[in-house]
Amino acid sequence: MEGTNISSQKGFLLLGFSDQPRLERILFVIILLFYILNLLGNTAIILVSCVDPKLHTPMYFFLSNLSCVDICFTTSVAPQLLATMHSGDKSMSYGGCVAQLYVAMGLGSSECILLAVMAYDRYAAVCRPLRYTTIMHPQLCASLAGTAWLSGLVTSLIQCSLTVQLPLCGHRNLDHIFCEVPVLIKLACVDTTFNEAELFVASVVFLIVPVSLILVSYGFITQAVLRIKSAAGRRKAFGTCSSHLIVVIIFYGTIIFMYLQPAKSKSKNQGKFVSLFYTIVTPLLNPVIYTLRNKDVKGALKTLVVANILGSIKLKRKS
Repeated sequence: MEGTNISSQKGFLLLGFSDQPRLERILFVIILLFYILNLLGNTAIILVSCVDPKLHTPMYFFLSNLSCVDICFTTSVAPQLLATMHSGDKSMSYGGCVAQLYVAMGLGSSECILLAVMAYDRYAAVCRPLRYTTIMHPQLCASLAGTAWLSGLVTSLIQCSLTVQLPLCGHRNLDHIFCEVPVLIKLACVDTTFNEAELFVASVVFLIVPVSLILVSYGFITQAVLRIKSAAGRRKAFGTCSSHLIVVIIFYGTIIFMYLQPAKSKSKNQGKFVSLFYTIVTPLLNPVIYTLRNKDVKGALKTLVVANILGSIKLKRKS
């Protein structure tokens, strides 16, 4: 307990990529650019999903929830990471680290469940098109989205509470880019078998189970699409699902690598780059993939931009 008290008083040192100053300067520019684009892209999706009546459907309701999760998830990591890279001061308070731990874990877990919910929505749209509006009614959509947010909150409270109780014996150096559960477990100077087992179980529940459900959903979707006689119909059906499938592969692939691969099999910087990918890069890919591959979103964005331009012109003329 004395070691825990020392850490709580002094906080931590987030080493990040401090041993490679040139790489850190390059990453600072890249992360800043990606973070700005992430905010703009995901905010745009939320706006058009709310403003355009054509996008008031379950698919875009879940997509706007995903964009909200991505904005909050990246914001829980990027500003602090950019600040430490820019100033060179790697210190982080104990309270700040714990807060980041809870928020990042909760939002990441929520995104895992939300992507599985979106797969079920695509299954209902392709495999049950005539009953789609009956199945995916507003109450069910709200309940599914609420479940995703609530499940992230619950697992964060359990997992992070168990982690912060571990005695750290005065160790302050976190050889990572942000406060994450596997990294803090490594700093403990006691037997962490229970924590590692609990983390593994949580990883299975929030990673393997959703991925399995998504694969089953897309198995049924593939069968349904192949039964469509027209080539145009097949292309349209695959088009509605391919964007979501790309996001699923990228997000789950990197986060499974981080949480389910044995720590000893990763190099020192490998875990940092993987974490950087699913906290900074993947949230930007969501709006990019959906907007570039979706005519409805592109049309809604053009309408919103044109309306804003016309509105500003009218204001100028009046003034």
